[in-house]
Amino acid sequence: MKNVIFLAPPAAGKGTFSDYLKTLGYCHYSTGDILREKAKSDTNLANILSSGSLVDDDTILNLIESVLKNHDKKIPFILDGIPRTLQQAKKLDIILNSLGMNHLVAVHIDVEKDILIDRVVGRRICPKCHRSYNVILDGFEPKEEGLCDDCKEPLVQRSDDNLESFEKRYQAYIESTYPIVSYYKEKGSLKVVSNNELDQTSAFEKLRGVVSEY
Repeated sequence: MKNVIFLAPPAAGKGTFSDYLKTLGYCHYSTGDILREKAKSDTNLANILSSGSLVDDDTILNLIESVLKNHDKKIPFILDGIPRTLQQAKKLDIILNSLGMNHLVAVHIDVEKDILIDRVVGRRICPKCHRSYNVILDGFEPKEEGLCDDCKEPLVQRSDDNLESFEKRYQAYIESTYPIVSYYKEKGSLKVVSNNELDQTSAFEKLRGVVSEY
């Protein structure tokens, strides 16, 4: 299996795809989780995170490198949250090459923007069990309006699940992350998986074929 990074706009299904790969034996490395863990013993980093400021590339990449140095090469991994910029992608390549972990595929999750908007604006979450629903997409509504099927708790909408917030995140993706798609395409490392359908079976099958290619 190839190591994987996902290039995806907000609400494209990166988390769902990552969960699927974990059932195939993948190890999942989240940049956010790594930073939060390091912040427990690094006061300066903790202050940066608590202030909402951006962590510089060198700090992030050094942490990723330290984690991967202890990774069992027999186990494929997902890098989540990096690279977000072209500069990060180039520096990440240097690290992976130095560690002999360059057997990598960049998976671009392709979803139409209108579908992304419906997923975001219609999303509702159970505050107790965290099950997710959608009040716009057929088949994803709760059985009782506004209530979790399992907990019967009133569903809530996250503060950033609105059109204005989505547009800002989507524009940031277009400006900062989308250029990486061309970078990996030129390297021959890019694969595209469509996730426009509600039934994700075919997308999972395509993804499995992509990560299994040699």
